[in-house]
Amino acid sequence: MRRNTIRRILVALIIVAPIISYTGCKKQAQCGCGKDVLTTLVGASAYIYWQSSASISFQIVGNVYSTYNFCNPSAMFDKLKDNKSGDILQVSGKVYWNCTYVYQSSNSSYQSLYKVYDVEVTDVAVDLYGKDKPASGTSLNSAN
Repeated sequence: MRRNTIRRILVALIIVAPIISYTGCKKQAQCGCGKDVLTTLVGASAYIYWQSSASISFQIVGNVYSTYNFCNPSAMFDKLKDNKSGDILQVSGKVYWNCTYVYQSSNSSYQSLYKVYDVEVTDVAVDLYGKDKPASGTSLNSAN
């Protein structure tokens, strides 16, 4: 009799414990510019690529598995005019998930190392590391 009571209590605990311990779904970060900020870049050295003022992207030096797209390419294009596509510049700004990447990766059955982000760029500076200048760089189009 005592053994049956203990067995019933254990079965009830096995059924009730997951219900009690459930804390709900975690909030998923919203994708797109101006949504949930993943991280902030401050003077990150990056290869910057563009073909027009409507589309600018970059890759952080040493990280070939991620691409960052400008949220505000036309606002930052004036700072890039003096440079060539593919130059190493320092980028600062807020990083967000790219919606196209999020939707495609959620439909995929495997995880990819390659990631795509959107960046609301606040500043672009010349990377002067190794050029007898301070490593922090100077703002583009500034009077020196």
